[in-house]
This record gives sequence, structure tokens and C-alpha cells, in this order.
Amino acid sequence: MIYFGLIGLGICLAIGLAAMGCGAGIGRALSAALEGTARQPEASGNLRTTLIIGAALIESLTIYALVIGILLLGKLPSMDVAVQLFKMMCDSGKPLL
Repeated sequence: MIYFGLIGLGICLAIGLAAMGCGAGIGRALSAALEGTARQPEASGNLRTTLIIGAALIESLTIYALVIGILLLGKLPSMDVAVQLFKMMCDSGKPLL
């Protein structure tokens, strides 16, 4: 039973931490690009291209985390199976943890 809880926790952590890291990374990249454009306006085209490529790579990490979450979600039992497992564990008298 703990196994299923750990899978659920893994899904939450994978997607949540990846999204948080992605947001921080894109924010930092955008800040640096804007600062570079402010210092040297003629290089804005090159900075924009580099920023778009970098942002796409950062976003791909979040998409990978989402795919991992979806794959882990497939490992969880259906609600009927989970209820039956819980009832069996309660009836056996063993501690749930």
C-alpha cells in the first residue's frame, strides 16, 4: 500500500519540481537577455534567437517530467482495485504502515 503512495508522491514531485525549476530558469534567462539588450541594443536579434532556443530546451525538461508523471500514473491501480487492497489489509489485522 505504501508503494502506491510513493508512486503518487513521485508524480507530484516530478511535475511540481520540474515546473518550478523551469519557471526559475526561464525567468533568469529572460532577465539576462533583457539586460543584454539594454546594454547593447544592436545585438537584440542574436539574443532573441538564443533566448528562444534556450527557453525551448528548458521547457522540454518540464515536458519530460510530465511524461514521467503520466507513465507513473499508469502504474497506479484503478480505484476498485485500490479499495479491495485496502479492505484486505484492514481485514488481515496487519498494520497499514
